[in-house]
Formats: sequence, C-alpha cells, structure tokens
Amino acid sequence: MDLAERAAAALERSVLPSVIARGAQVRVVAVEDGIARLEVTGSPGAVLPLASRIEALIRAAVPEVTGMRITGPPAGPPPGSAAGTLAERARHVLDAEINPLIAAHRGHAALAGVDHGWVRIRLEGGCQGCSLAEMTLRQGIEPVLRARLPDMTGLVDVTDHEAGTQPFFSAAKR
Repeated sequence: MDLAERAAAALERSVLPSVIARGAQVRVVAVEDGIARLEVTGSPGAVLPLASRIEALIRAAVPEVTGMRITGPPAGPPPGSAAGTLAERARHVLDAEINPLIAAHRGHAALAGVDHGWVRIRLEGGCQGCSLAEMTLRQGIEPVLRARLPDMTGLVDVTDHEAGTQPFFSAAKR
C-alpha cells in the first residue's frame, strides 16, 4: 500500500463520517515530498474545523507525512465553453457534486430553471423543510455553483419548505 492509500485508509476509519455529516467529501489525492494533498468537495467550510484533527490523524497513521495541503476540486469550464448552457452546466454540478453529498441527509437538489443568470433550485427529500436548508444553500451549494459557474448571477430557492414531510433537521431540532 502506498502512502496516499495509507492516508486514505486512516481518513476512512475515523474522520470521513464527520466530514460527510457536515456536507463535504474529502479524499487524498497524493502524497508528494512528505505533503499529503487532500481535495475537498461540497460545503467549503465543512473540513476547516477538522483540518488539524485530519492532519494529526494522517501523520500518526503515516509517519512519512510531514504536512498537509487542502485544495478544492479543479475549476469548472469557463463560461461559453463547449460544456453547454448555464442550465446544463448547473444541472451537471448539482448531479455530480452537490447531490452525492446531501444524499447523506436523504436530500436532493433539483434544477427548477435558469432565467437571466439566476439559477433556481428546489430542495427535496430530507432538505425540504429542514431547519438548516438556508445554511446548506448559502454555505454549501451556492459557493460551489459560483465557483463552477462564473456566469451565474445568483441562486434562488423555490422550495415549498412548508410541504416538507420528513426534514432531516426539523424546526424543533434547532
């Protein structure tokens, strides 16, 4: 097992469930010159509170690692590229990056439409009516969409939260 595989195994055994519960995903990309490079997707702030714990865990499991660098995923295609319309690109980001993460809370984000650069999404499942839906939108989904879709004007939530039947966090859990 190489250094990156050993570091990944250490993450999976302990910290990864906490990261996923916070709305993010982290993976070990490589270990080069003693530095473990981790890539984070999903909610940008989810891993930062755990960074020192993650580094200590990896360094204990893989003594050859002397430091850690956290990065985001590679930037998406520039506006107007062959990747398609804003709606197609938004749908791709939701399906590839957002939905796998919020699925841990029985949630799903569906593209409701795009109008003059405004991306409208509907939260479904455990996200519909969740007391933390606004935080998920503003601290998780919106920063990822803005990073991948620089031509996006803004994000609008068109969810009927009152109709949610099984929110992951009910208002009573606040």
